[in-house]
Amino acid sequence: MNDTLESLRHKIEGAHKLESVVRTMKALSAANISQYERAVMALENYYRTVQLGLLACFRQENGLPVPLQRQEKPEGIVAIVFGAGQGLVGPFNDGIVNFTAAALRKLPTPRAVWAVGESIHPRLEDAGLLPAGLFAVPNSVHSITPLVGEILGRIEQTLEARPGTQFYLFHNRPGEGAAYGPVSRAFIPLDEAWRREFTSLEWPSKNVPQAMGEKEPTLTALIREYLFVSLFKACAESLASENACRLAAMQRAEKNIRELSQDLSLAFHRLRQESIDEELFDLIAGAEALEKE
Repeated sequence: MNDTLESLRHKIEGAHKLESVVRTMKALSAANISQYERAVMALENYYRTVQLGLLACFRQENGLPVPLQRQEKPEGIVAIVFGAGQGLVGPFNDGIVNFTAAALRKLPTPRAVWAVGESIHPRLEDAGLLPAGLFAVPNSVHSITPLVGEILGRIEQTLEARPGTQFYLFHNRPGEGAAYGPVSRAFIPLDEAWRREFTSLEWPSKNVPQAMGEKEPTLTALIREYLFVSLFKACAESLASENACRLAAMQRAEKNIRELSQDLSLAFHRLRQESIDEELFDLIAGAEALEKE
């Protein structure tokens, strides 16, 4: 009986320690969500500025060249998939992997996958998408910029070797509350359809926009910013979704641990009461035996 009580005591202590760890991870996830959501909101304003700059360039001179044109038969397709860098994220990785696999089946071959996140790598392999590149997930907003620079450098190397390669982005985007969902977009090349996307926008004032200086260098600089912001935004949205998923998982875990702790406490008190009752019965029985003698 004492061994059983001791075992339950250890389990209760372990549950309390685990609950403390879960509360800490829950607080960290909530704090991380806030910083990544603020980054996404700030990017929306900057992205809008880049859009208007491109609109000004395209409207001023329709003949401006776009550096990368889409080919009917691409030399290859690269899917850049943003996943989680750590565990305890529930179905976060599985959802984006299944979404990516279904989308890539509709695209021509050859295809390659670049994984952003250590924990998504084995899931891509299980889905038959062996990653040809692996990037570490940033642990803060300030770490996103080096990652984006690394990916853009890898893209540039790939385009130098195979100019007709097409790139697609796959990542989770946060919704309301703890909700999120997978999204994808064609990233490179920037073709006529991409140009029309900007020329269909409306200028926010009645003044006619005009790009100053040389037109092509201005356009090239804006395109670089567009590519940078697009990757940065995809990464920030993925990180916000990851932490929202982890926060929801920690909330479920906290609830389960509390229920388990209550069950263990009830079992401990019941066994202890049974032990006390047995000792009392033994004392009563001993006293009655002495009285008879």
